[in-house]
Amino acid sequence: MARKTIILTVLAGICLLMPLSAQSQIKIGYVQSERIRTEYEDFRDAEDQLQMDFRKVQFEYQIMVAKLDSLTQDFETQRLMSSPEWRRDKESQIGKLQQDIQLFQQQKVGPEGELYKKQAQLEYDILARVKQAVDKVAIDKGYDYVLDGSVSLLYAKPTHDITDDVLHELRKISSDN
Repeated sequence: MARKTIILTVLAGICLLMPLSAQSQIKIGYVQSERIRTEYEDFRDAEDQLQMDFRKVQFEYQIMVAKLDSLTQDFETQRLMSSPEWRRDKESQIGKLQQDIQLFQQQKVGPEGELYKKQAQLEYDILARVKQAVDKVAIDKGYDYVLDGSVSLLYAKPTHDITDDVLHELRKISSDN
């Protein structure tokens, strides 16, 4: 009985609010963030820059690994015929180089590495500009809400798609900087 009363009260409240919401007409738009990611030049430029930086790091890493492989191979071929001092020296060099490679990986591509930080900063800067453009378009066109259509939008009228407007605004923002 109490459950029935609660349900009826909620339904009555919804019925009372419906005319109010019909009068206020909430305006909702959406953007296709994937389209912005592929069509906005700054996103592509940032990805290209990160790829170039990654290739440089990968090249440096491969040089270090090749040096380690060469040193290890030399050690293995000469180990039996060498003095204990020479073996200790080579083992020390191999160990140091292994540590250097590990440290290099951490500094460049680890969670606190240079590439990770650079990617995070670039994304933050670009997403701040995207947010600024979305806000401007939403305010100028009178939208109450703007959703990301790339994430979970199942259907929306194409007339509510403001992606082109946001891309236009982003290009204006980029040319001003």
